[in-house]
Amino acid sequence: MSDYAINLILVTLLGATVNGALGYGFSSITVPLALLFLSNRVLNPALVLIEVALNAYVLFVNRASIPAVWRRMLPIVLGLAPGIIVGTLIISHVSPAWMKLGTFIVLLPLIIVQAAGYRRPIQSERSAGLVFGGGLGVLYSVTTISGPPLAVVLSNQGLAKREFRAGLGIVRLAESTLTALAYYWTGMFTATSLGLIPYILPSVVIGVPIGAFVIRHIRTETFRRLCMSFDAWIVAFGCSTVLRELRLIDGPAAYSVLAIVSAIDVVLLVRFFSTPTPPSLRTAPPAYSATTALGPS
Repeated sequence: MSDYAINLILVTLLGATVNGALGYGFSSITVPLALLFLSNRVLNPALVLIEVALNAYVLFVNRASIPAVWRRMLPIVLGLAPGIIVGTLIISHVSPAWMKLGTFIVLLPLIIVQAAGYRRPIQSERSAGLVFGGGLGVLYSVTTISGPPLAVVLSNQGLAKREFRAGLGIVRLAESTLTALAYYWTGMFTATSLGLIPYILPSVVIGVPIGAFVIRHIRTETFRRLCMSFDAWIVAFGCSTVLRELRLIDGPAAYSVLAIVSAIDVVLLVRFFSTPTPPSLRTAPPAYSATTALGPS
């Protein structure tokens, strides 16, 4: 076993457990932690291949709702291709250390926005969908993460639960498939990357049912908020570490990013737990079951 094998198994098991509970979160938990010992160029191809299969399964499970949402998802899907091309070129040419820093910088505001519970419905779906799809394609091809912004956008648009999952499945399958093709075209599928898959797959198989079980005993929103908090601290720590590695900020001052993000998150946590829980959420059933929990990352 490689030195990082045990770490990768534990990290992906945690990500799969969160995914099984919330329906998303595999990559958004896995990537920040795995980037502490792997580079994007090695990690991303392995994750993308696994997510092609996961997203195909999600779409199959929710296939009955495809006719209701595919037209609304089409602008986002059309916008993905140019974004994925740009993102693949970025990851192919930028040095691993700068790539890590860029990934952490992009993820931090997305996680904080989710933690703050920000919502704002989009009025012009078609034109906004093309622009959003392009940005999503860049984000996914560089980080393999798109679940948090995609979930926020689709939940803002008032989709029913099954339609929401079908929409996620359509976009996620399109982006993971197109990214896999782009990675193949640029020669990013190396023996080192493919060698990670045997360590990741068992974690997915074991972690998803565990997450589906856990969420039956914890309020979904509480679990999601704790995961976002954990993610924010990990990304901030990773960002501080890379800033020090690149010598952009020397010494302990590099960890000011971690200190600032931690302070913001503590404020958001206090606000979240001090807000009374609506009675409907106290008794609401889990949003995801074991058969539908494999959602976006």
